[in-house]
Amino acid sequence: MYFVTYIAREEEKIGVYDQKQKKIIPMEYFFNGNEGVDIPKTMLELIDVFTEELGENMENTLNQGAFSNEGIDRGEVKLLAPIPYPRRNVFCLGKNYLDHAKEVGTVLGDQEEIPKAPIYFSKVAAPATGDGDFIDSHPGIAQKLDYEVELAIVIGKEGKDIPLEKAEEYIFGYTILNDVSERGLQKLHGQWHKGKSLDTFCPMGPYLVHRSQIPFPVELGITCRVNGELRQNSNTRNLIFDIAQIIHDLSKGMTLRPGDIIATGTPAGVGMGFNPFKFLNPGDVVECSIEKIGTLTNTVK
Repeated sequence: MYFVTYIAREEEKIGVYDQKQKKIIPMEYFFNGNEGVDIPKTMLELIDVFTEELGENMENTLNQGAFSNEGIDRGEVKLLAPIPYPRRNVFCLGKNYLDHAKEVGTVLGDQEEIPKAPIYFSKVAAPATGDGDFIDSHPGIAQKLDYEVELAIVIGKEGKDIPLEKAEEYIFGYTILNDVSERGLQKLHGQWHKGKSLDTFCPMGPYLVHRSQIPFPVELGITCRVNGELRQNSNTRNLIFDIAQIIHDLSKGMTLRPGDIIATGTPAGVGMGFNPFKFLNPGDVVECSIEKIGTLTNTVK
């Protein structure tokens, strides 16, 4: 299922995107007739109460055409990020594709070698930026604005010291995240948090796709286009540390919680990787796409 958070009649709601009808089915439709059951009103509430049985029932109800000619046209609502306000900062991985590690190593003053362990940093998303929203260019502050298309994992249940072979069980689903970065600040401060956490620097969406829709291990085409020009083009199979390794390693001694978001890294082709650089400018349109998930589109303001 393709879950969405959206605004309709000035009210924030969640629902399921029916790809066949191209309509959004409000979440309450799936709970009608269930007396005494609290209908989740946010994506985090849904993740908290979600079970495999509930997911199967929802999927069957949708596939049986129970909501034919019902729902809301996709174009009639404003989509927000699937989780507009994450409970914690987004967990991010740096240099997790070999080609990207090489292209940015010398520019940032890092070694070009393959990381021996995952490189973690965190990114503020308060709120995360939705599909179709603007990326603020922050005039006077940002001068080297860059894009990074990434597959993001959303954790579905609490876990610590998670074994490799059980990693998938802890995933709720997947979405697209653009790890927008200000390279000047990133280098100035000697660490990445500030340069990746300015307001609007975390576009995410448009859908949160349940893990049942995507075979594991995850091997999906991943691309980014700027003004129609293909800049990044790879596959998640090329991750240095794959999804199971990330969840296993990150959870060592640290509890992962439902709704946690993990951005898995970006492939080569970022603006900093070109000679001369191809940084973003006001008016640029950035399209981040991942196979079986969709396309996240934002314009620089």
